[in-house]
Amino acid sequence: MVNTLLKVTGLKVAYGGIQAVKGVDFEVNEGELVTLIGSNGAGKTTTMKAITGTQPMLAGDIEYMGKSIRGRGAWDLVKEGLAMVPEGRGVFARMTIIENLQMGAYVRNDKPEIAADIEKMFVLFPRLRERKDQLAGTMSGGEQQMLAMGRALMSRPKVLLLDEPSMGLSPIMVDKIFEVVRDVSAHGVTVLLVEQNASRALGIADRGYVMESGHVTMNGAAKELLNDPRVKAAYLGE
Repeated sequence: MVNTLLKVTGLKVAYGGIQAVKGVDFEVNEGELVTLIGSNGAGKTTTMKAITGTQPMLAGDIEYMGKSIRGRGAWDLVKEGLAMVPEGRGVFARMTIIENLQMGAYVRNDKPEIAADIEKMFVLFPRLRERKDQLAGTMSGGEQQMLAMGRALMSRPKVLLLDEPSMGLSPIMVDKIFEVVRDVSAHGVTVLLVEQNASRALGIADRGYVMESGHVTMNGAAKELLNDPRVKAAYLGE
């Protein structure tokens, strides 16, 4: 039986007088890695903000684990297992790496297990262990992205939302980030990935949705979308 963890229905979101999301529907099932792809300005990030309660909705509904979360705050949703790594990373620049990871576990009170999970993050991201006492603001963009992902995973999410994790990173770092996303998914965390690098996103995803001008225009198995002539022409440079 398919267990739908996240369901978005008729979502509309506006900035000022401009409607950025115009009636979007999609769902993410337990254990899936689902990607939202589309060009800049398609409404992907706005959709993510609406899901996490950081951007008000104009219309529609969002269900998480079968219950509406419309109007719920981001801090509240983290407690229930919905965590997001925002575009631009948003690390605490004046805190050390280890302090950032500890902040990721602020909804938890199981100290021994928090320490064990920090160790897991150091295994997942060896670079963070090497620099654990360094201020986050002095790290490279790729290192900050690793830290932002590690911090989100410290809350032990059921669903991890990733907004443009490869943006502005070197090719080597992009490889590492996608490797980690695939690994996180393989270990049972449900993932919703927003990404402009369509070929890389579809290459690791189970299913995908294509957004254009605030609408979902296509959806299907990731492999099918990867081979679709329209997707190739619009997003894969073929």
